Amino acid sequence: MQDPPTDASLASTALIDSDHPAVRKFADEHAGSGGARERAVALYYAVRDAFRYDPYRIDLSPHGMRASTVLQVGHGWCVTKAALLAAVCRATGIPARLGFADVLNHLSTARMRATMKTDVFAWHGYTDLWLDGAWVKATPAFNVELCERFGLLPLEFDGTCDSIYHPFDRAGNRHMEYVLDRGRFDDVPLAQIAATFAQIYATPMTAIAAQGGDQGSDFLSDVERETGAGTGPAS
Repeated sequence: MQDPPTDASLASTALIDSDHPAVRKFADEHAGSGGARERAVALYYAVRDAFRYDPYRIDLSPHGMRASTVLQVGHGWCVTKAALLAAVCRATGIPARLGFADVLNHLSTARMRATMKTDVFAWHGYTDLWLDGAWVKATPAFNVELCERFGLLPLEFDGTCDSIYHPFDRAGNRHMEYVLDRGRFDDVPLAQIAATFAQIYATPMTAIAAQGGDQGSDFLSDVERETGAGTGPAS
């Protein structure tokens, strides 16, 4: 969809809090001095790799879903990392919004499968950036260390082509399949996300971590243990 950006694409919101001092500081430190495309690329890699992907620590409270919270806690999942990328881009004058899709994930951990009872991950989040007169998708979820350790192809971003999940991993195993487009939004649609999660998942997403506590439910440890059996990271 190439509808032009509106003022909302640059505004600070409740969850894409681009006016937060920590967000502005991060943007200033990592954007560089190039044009919009160069700044967007620099910020993409900063968000992708500076914050560990961790779907075991999903917090659906407004505080937990806020972009600035990723800076505070040092980790996030697809939606919160996409919100952070949108926030830092807005802070540097680049119009940004969030896009969402349901994905069929062929590579999830046993803990997630037992909790969710499905391999469909609803409301996977990515960032939509207005660059050179067009919206370009950017998906900063999986940090490069995660990809290198577990045989995934890292998502690169050049500010021109869409950066979305690969259908296969390095070994040729099925990875991600997009099955439903949920649209684009100027802020995180938290109420809709929470309602869908409550409807389709057998137990709350927050129960994944609660099953073993923060120390007992380490995502990287679970993935490392299961990788040899052909499983890997979840969306």
